[in-house]
Amino acid sequence: MQVIGIIPARYASTRLPGKPLKEIVGQPMIQHVYQQAEAADSLDQVIVATDDERIYQAVKEFGGQVEMTSKQHQTGTDRLAEVAQNLEAEIIVNIQGDEPLLNPEMIDQAVEPLLADSTIKMGTLKHKITEQDEIESPHIVKVVTDQDGFALYFSRAAIPYPRQETGMNYYKHIGLYVYRRTFLLNYTEMEQTSLEEQESLEQLRVLENGYRIKVVETEHEAIGVDTPEDLEKVRRAMNR
Repeated sequence: MQVIGIIPARYASTRLPGKPLKEIVGQPMIQHVYQQAEAADSLDQVIVATDDERIYQAVKEFGGQVEMTSKQHQTGTDRLAEVAQNLEAEIIVNIQGDEPLLNPEMIDQAVEPLLADSTIKMGTLKHKITEQDEIESPHIVKVVTDQDGFALYFSRAAIPYPRQETGMNYYKHIGLYVYRRTFLLNYTEMEQTSLEEQESLEQLRVLENGYRIKVVETEHEAIGVDTPEDLEKVRRAMNR
């Protein structure tokens, strides 16, 4: 069963333009992400999907595989699907292009349930939150799951609501997604849903259409780069 990782990468970013090409210890960010993804045992191939010639050339220069996509896509998932429709792979992994500290084991953890159970169409990750400010932050997406580890809901709000002080655990959703290729192509054809638009969370479209998402807990943290401050934090970490 072939598993391919795709890294959607666009140049335009409101808070950090040219983000994939920002230099970190002598290499563009997209190269760090690519190399971390290549180290995952579960992936047979890694491809960057971009609509920008500068990113395309940068990936070619470090020897990576890259595909040009339409500039009309509204989301990274749409860019992912354009590349996936021409692949033979059974499983497609959507890897965030702004996480240069990605631990390859996270990819393997997310992929494993789909390899083990052919009925699972989509999977993702969660990480236990330990800081109160992250629980309260609308920038940190939270997830709650059922007893079998399938998502009940994703929200920017603090869920579950702590009506009683019972030592409830909170989990951050990590935006690394694994799809059956056929389901991915079907999903991108679905209309946007009301909860998806309200929370601005694409994955709610899956739940609102009655599909399940397997959520695996990981001990690894995901550190994304969204701002110049984030970039400097990652540079310091990698220099250490």
